[in-house]
Formats: sequence, structure tokens, C-alpha cells
Amino acid sequence: MKKSVLFAFLLFAFNATAKDVSYVEEVQSLGAVAGQGLACNASKYDSFELLARAIMVSKAPSDAAQAEGMKAYNEYKATAFISKMRDGLADCKAINQAFDKQSIFRATLYGDGTIKMPDGKIITPRKPYDATLIYQKDPEMRQKYIDYYQKKMDKMHADPAYQKALRERMAQDNGF
Repeated sequence: MKKSVLFAFLLFAFNATAKDVSYVEEVQSLGAVAGQGLACNASKYDSFELLARAIMVSKAPSDAAQAEGMKAYNEYKATAFISKMRDGLADCKAINQAFDKQSIFRATLYGDGTIKMPDGKIITPRKPYDATLIYQKDPEMRQKYIDYYQKKMDKMHADPAYQKALRERMAQDNGF
């Protein structure tokens, strides 16, 4: 099921046209794909992140929309990462194979932020920008997300309400 969700995001994010989805929906999809790629340690993750951010910046109709898009992207990225961690990184091999074959990797990013998409469409940013500055590779990024995830899990497990619900569930499962 979760594998099909990723593949749906891949198709949705990169095969849909601008007429099909809103800017925020597109960046949400990019974020979800990024989160799974990061969790599964996809080999092309950094290239994806650069291109996804360029798409986010170049397609934003305004500064306010760009800020909203960045927030949505990061939320969906974190949610997908946490979801993939919770399922024990299931299907990462298949996810990585699909991740590395995405059409986004056939896009061409130019120094001023202009992007030539795989279908030949040219995306021109509302303001030219230095595309080399939108993403800096962080070799510790995945570990930072794992640490964040573990911190959240530890906090949840320490919550008395969670512990009570867990005890009740175990008693129910054991027929008590």
C-alpha cells in the first residue's frame, strides 16, 4: 500500500501539468517524494532536492506563495520521512529504484533559475536568482531527521496518556 502511495506521488508530481494541480499541491507532492527519498537514503536525493527547490522558487507566483509553498514542502517532507521510519523503511529498495528513475532528473536548471522541464516546457522565475544558492548539500541531513524522529518517539513513549493507552490495548489484546 505505502509503495503505491509513493508511486502515485511520483506520477502526480512529475507527470501532471500546471493546469492539473495548484502550486501548493505540486510542492506538497515534491515534499512527500523528498521525505521518502531522504528516509530511504536515495542516491539521487541531493539532485532531487536541488531541482525540487528550484521548481518551488521558479514556479512561485509571489513571495507569499513561495513562503506558503516552502512551508507545505517541508511539512510533507517531514511527514513522509516519519511515515517511512515508522514502517521500518519498508520497500526502500523499490522506492529508491523508482526515485532514481523520475523524470525530474531530466530537467535542466540554468544559473538564473530558469528550468527546462523534461517535456520541453520552460519555467522562468518571476525574478532571476542564483540557482547554486538554493540548496547546499548537508551530509548530516538524514541523521538530523532520524534524531528528530527519535526525539518525537521518545517524547510520545514517555507520555503517561500513551502509556495508559498502550496498557489498555495490551490488556484488550490479551483478553483481560
